[in-house]
Amino acid sequence: MLKFAARRSLVLLALAAATSGVLAQKTPAPAAAAATKWPTKPVRIVVGFPPGSTPDLVARTIAEPLSKDLGQPVIVENKVGAGGNIAADTIAKATDDHTIGVMINGNMTIARLLNPAVPFDPIKDFQPISLIGTAPLVLAAPASASFKTAEEFFLAARNGGGKWSYGSPGVGTVGHIGMELLKTKTNMDPLHVPYPGNPQVIQALMTNQIQLALLPPGLAAAQIKAGKLKAVGVTSTARSPLVPEYPSLQEQGVLGFQLEIWTAAAAPKSMPRPIVERLSAAVSRIARTPDVRAKLFQQGWQTAGTTSEGLANRIKQDTAVLGGVIMMRGIKAE
Repeated sequence: MLKFAARRSLVLLALAAATSGVLAQKTPAPAAAAATKWPTKPVRIVVGFPPGSTPDLVARTIAEPLSKDLGQPVIVENKVGAGGNIAADTIAKATDDHTIGVMINGNMTIARLLNPAVPFDPIKDFQPISLIGTAPLVLAAPASASFKTAEEFFLAARNGGGKWSYGSPGVGTVGHIGMELLKTKTNMDPLHVPYPGNPQVIQALMTNQIQLALLPPGLAAAQIKAGKLKAVGVTSTARSPLVPEYPSLQEQGVLGFQLEIWTAAAAPKSMPRPIVERLSAAVSRIARTPDVRAKLFQQGWQTAGTTSEGLANRIKQDTAVLGGVIMMRGIKAE
């Protein structure tokens, strides 16, 4: 009887453990359960550049459909400064589970390589949501510039030496790093002048305060068509569908030079993973809808709409390429 009772107890314990396991599988984890109730208040998209800049336009394009998807208002907040790093730090330190960011390459790749004092780590402090759009840059000059070919333009730039200057939306942005890479390919040496954002760079070009800049096609094309700027070429290996009328720098003799900007959504590391996955699915789906795709194209973006993993892979690739330029040129944040 004792042996039987012992065996019976063991069986009952085993059944209890099995039942407990089944119940545990059916009961949602706390984070997953929280995600089903999220969001409980308005969602904030933080952007590190001024209204009218390319990241700002992208954020506002996805905000309305994202609000409909989530059932809560989605508010875009501009926190301008430090080439987008002030906003990036705000996103990295957010703990309310309702703050995300729309950022550019530099903030999500080489910010810490550029300046070890940057108060956030792009790799450790962000969770990728989705790569939204990509684009080559347009090398632009003032409308008064007298050149007919890229060769003539670069000859004038080389002769101008340090008397020439170029603008960018801040130290460490792709407009800055890309131009430093282009300098090594063309032997020109213009001085760098950082601005709060690309709208200010364009204004400086139109008033001849600077002689050249690498600009997003969505911002450059309208001014070029209006005769207020001139296009030297685009930073892709072939002509871009975004601006097919402009030749690439590659086809004009600047070999081995290819550069893209991109804009992406990311969350702070503190945000529960199920919420990040929900946002990733929503943002990637929204970016690929015909209406949003058309709006992004008008703004100068080729739609990507990747998964979280797709953005993570792109971050690794660009960190290696742009980080190499930083080391080669000895670039330091100001």
